[in-house]
Amino acid sequence: MSETFDEVTTLKRRTFVAASTAAAGLPRLTSDRLPISTPTPADRLSTVRLTVNGEQRTAQVDNRTSLLDLLREHLDLPGTKKGCDQGACGACTVLVDDRRVNACLTLAVMHQGAHVTTIEGLARGEQLHPLQQAFIDHDGLQCGYCTPGQVMSGVACIAEGHTGSREEIREWMSGNLCRCGAYTNIVSAIEQTAKEA
Repeated sequence: MSETFDEVTTLKRRTFVAASTAAAGLPRLTSDRLPISTPTPADRLSTVRLTVNGEQRTAQVDNRTSLLDLLREHLDLPGTKKGCDQGACGACTVLVDDRRVNACLTLAVMHQGAHVTTIEGLARGEQLHPLQQAFIDHDGLQCGYCTPGQVMSGVACIAEGHTGSREEIREWMSGNLCRCGAYTNIVSAIEQTAKEA
């Protein structure tokens, strides 16, 4: 029985990967044998209690856990996006005690007792927040990845009173990047919502 080129290539790749990981002393990752993660020592764990979207929430986390990871991985709120994880893109913007915060740059333990609002907490049932509706009306999104952070930052921008002109809106929204380039429409959505507030 002759093997096809793809079967030979796959076999050689698998052999190469297996041999190179063994030579490097790395564990071979297979579905039946995954590396076991070591548990976090108890002295590095903290219980964090905060109010998220109006609901009291509690989680035990490693002291090094960011607010972003607490929201996404422990509280099952994936609306807040992990973009750059370095505070440069604004995809993870949430409101902490009504102030905008890049959730990737702050530790969860620093917000004991805080009130956190995420994109999931803006709408009231089926009724969208006015800025969410304005994003739809003005086509302020394309791929949608940055949209939660843009909306949360826009809500703060309006509350802070930084909507006197399109230029001022752009300046105060400059920490939120949109790789699709929907900036003009985002500014229009914020401008409309500010006028109607």
